[in-house]
Amino acid sequence: MDKFTSNGLRNTWIKFYEDRGHVNCGAVSLVSDGSTGVLFNVAGMQPLMPYLLGEKHPKGTRLCNVQGCVRTNDIDSVGDASHVTFFEMMGSWSLGDYFKKERCQWSFELLTDVFGFDRDHLAATVFAGDENAPRDDEGAKYREESGFKKENIYYLPAEDNWWGLEFGPCGPDSEMFYVKDVPNCGPDCKPGCHCGKYTEVGNDVFMQYEKHHDGHLTPLAQKNVDTGWGLERILAFLNGYSDVYKVDLFAETMAYIETASNKKYGEDEKITKSMRILADHVRTSVMLIGDEAKLLPSNAGAGYVLRRLIRRAVRHGRTLGLKTSDLINIADIYITKVYSESYPLLVKNHDFILSELEKEINRFESTLENGMKEFKKILEENKSKGSIDGKSAFYLYDTFGFPIELTVELAEEEGLKVDEEGFKAAMEEQKDLARANQKFSQASTADAGVYNEIDANITTEFIGYLSLETSSEIKAIVSDGKVVSSIGEGDKAVIITAVTPFYATMGGQQGDIGTISTANGQFKVTDTVKVPGNRVGHVGEVISGSFNVSENAKLSVDEETRMATCRNHSATHLLQAALQEVLGESVHQQGSFQDADRTRFDFSFSQAMTAEEIKKVEAIVNEKIAEDLLVSTKVMSIDEAKESGAMALFGEKYGEEVRVVSMGSFSKELCGGTHVSKTGDIGSFKILSENGVAAGVRRIEAITGANVLAHYAVVENMLNDAAKAAKCSPAELAEKIQKMQAEIKALNSEVESLKSQAAKDALGNVEDDIKEVAGVKLLATKVSGVDMNGLRDLGDQLKTKVPEGVVVIASDADGKVNLIAMATDAAMGKGAHAGNLIKGIASLVGGGGGGRPNMAQAGGKNPAGIDTCLLEAEKVLASQLA
Repeated sequence: MDKFTSNGLRNTWIKFYEDRGHVNCGAVSLVSDGSTGVLFNVAGMQPLMPYLLGEKHPKGTRLCNVQGCVRTNDIDSVGDASHVTFFEMMGSWSLGDYFKKERCQWSFELLTDVFGFDRDHLAATVFAGDENAPRDDEGAKYREESGFKKENIYYLPAEDNWWGLEFGPCGPDSEMFYVKDVPNCGPDCKPGCHCGKYTEVGNDVFMQYEKHHDGHLTPLAQKNVDTGWGLERILAFLNGYSDVYKVDLFAETMAYIETASNKKYGEDEKITKSMRILADHVRTSVMLIGDEAKLLPSNAGAGYVLRRLIRRAVRHGRTLGLKTSDLINIADIYITKVYSESYPLLVKNHDFILSELEKEINRFESTLENGMKEFKKILEENKSKGSIDGKSAFYLYDTFGFPIELTVELAEEEGLKVDEEGFKAAMEEQKDLARANQKFSQASTADAGVYNEIDANITTEFIGYLSLETSSEIKAIVSDGKVVSSIGEGDKAVIITAVTPFYATMGGQQGDIGTISTANGQFKVTDTVKVPGNRVGHVGEVISGSFNVSENAKLSVDEETRMATCRNHSATHLLQAALQEVLGESVHQQGSFQDADRTRFDFSFSQAMTAEEIKKVEAIVNEKIAEDLLVSTKVMSIDEAKESGAMALFGEKYGEEVRVVSMGSFSKELCGGTHVSKTGDIGSFKILSENGVAAGVRRIEAITGANVLAHYAVVENMLNDAAKAAKCSPAELAEKIQKMQAEIKALNSEVESLKSQAAKDALGNVEDDIKEVAGVKLLATKVSGVDMNGLRDLGDQLKTKVPEGVVVIASDADGKVNLIAMATDAAMGKGAHAGNLIKGIASLVGGGGGGRPNMAQAGGKNPAGIDTCLLEAEKVLASQLA
């Protein structure tokens, strides 16, 4: 029986640190907010970045938790006994509280008093120093004082004992190892070599520095400690396993896979690898879909990683002979049995997780089927070259949704390489097409470095919730990528003031437009953006006169545009609440955009809305507008906001204090945007369109207020024009169209009948063209000016002339060739195949085609080849009947 269970280990960790004054700060989403340059939370400390840099954490200076993490940088290693893509990091932190002495002491106590290791079998490493930072002698000193033997403390270089993300807090780390009773592998045997003598059990990071975007280090004013121990790896080690897939987290899954595949774990290396990949990737997929972010598979960012995980799981499931239902059952084991206690959100999202997982598996099955056919063609074409070129790999990705990683894996199985650099170049070429015509406002914030040249004390206060006009001093001006002191007529620039009523583009709401004026000039604001340093940039052009830093200016927001934008933004809140009421609570915002013209709202939903659902959502929004609900805002802490039931947009960065916008009791959301004061001010709401923008994501575009009246005016004009063209009143238009459609249908039927008769007449007496080929009658003939539909009708008629035979008809029409072949059941019984027959003769008329055994068709560009084509039909049919 295992010494430690996963639940027991989690609880032991938290209690150990709570007994030492720490507070369990809880876990956050697996999906990163993007502030650290990575897609997922890859370490327990990542969500604490602002507090490690000095911001005060509301729960104090001593924290602990167990945080789920996702790392896929070494995904190709998954399948061995130690690598996983999802793992739990048991962490503890000191935020400017204790430092190396206490940290080293507690780590030793945890190892010896709690986990039962003896000091003779423990070793530690510390940072050896380099040109960027000094040797960590202090860390070595406290490791020895805590109980580690001096001879078991090793100095290692930065690649072993330095920790940090792409930028942010970083510093020397000190790893702890269990030392096995085996001989040294050589004179340099120490932690870090791969002989198996040393097994890492924990890591303490001493965050003394901040790494900036340009790579240089500066000392942190607040020294921190970050301790992280991987739960799966420690759990395996404590229970005597060298394989993490033998711990209780995987036990039921592996048992199910063994039963479903009728294969034994550990008996065959390749089979065992597939079992591990399947178990790991399904587990990570369940965690990501069931996460508070409700991540869905897509072709970009974190969604693409999820898609890749699911698709790799499907491939390895296929290798094991498992069906889609088996993968769903494995997911269910994780939700209902393995993690039901430690991750209750998975249980809450149970049906959603399984539904989205099954949809993606089905999508991939279709992709795999089509893509594999094309891959095999490309494989055959490139076997002699030994590699698949980048453009072909991109073609598979772009046309069939075939991931580059899958192309690489399949190619490797056939002994071929893939030009991945060529693939990247082809993808970049496509991206370049979308990079043209950048707005000036985008360019104005592209080089954030210029704003770092401005005095750090210069910030902007936003007062636009209460006022659309104010006076303020011009604090800074940026023009042509430089900080300048003045600008003149015609200059494009970004003006920064101390105070502004202009709302900067944020949270999906388009920034304000308006004017800035002084005694000497007029500046047209065409956009408002956030710029580094907690400042608001007014983007635009000097219309007249000049502007100078330190001048007093009058700032005026365009009221009509602001109010139209407010109507659309407030309507979006009502829309989200209405969607949840009609479609269910699994609907969540995936993105939005509001300007003066319309609102665009992206939301999670797996299928197209029905016309009835759209109508119902629109009616609910208009009902709430008619109720003239009070729109109120309240500033509160982020925890209070969440406790009050306010909806938050996942991925949006919120401070400790947030604005909660409520519309009666119908809608409550965290939102920093501007809104109407009562829902009645919206006027009216109209949904223009609903469509899909990505797998599992739908988009609604809608309008409000005067834009609805303008929309209906356009529709009315179109209706009147249509009625005029139909020579009836608008009220009679529907009935008139139905009558016209009936007349058109009757006329089309008559035309087809006449065309069929004309084709038959043009064909004349064809009985003389009937030949017998190996006991099967063949009627191969030609006719002029008949389209493909006419040929099919003619073929059906001619089959009566050869009830046990094959009909081939060619027609030249408008300089092109239409070709059709039909075979009766009796002819097919003797070996005739219309599809293969067409393939054999179509090239003679400059075309290609194919089809079923009983009927096939083709098109061509060479009418001169018709006679040769019909003669060849006899030879091809004879070969089929031989």
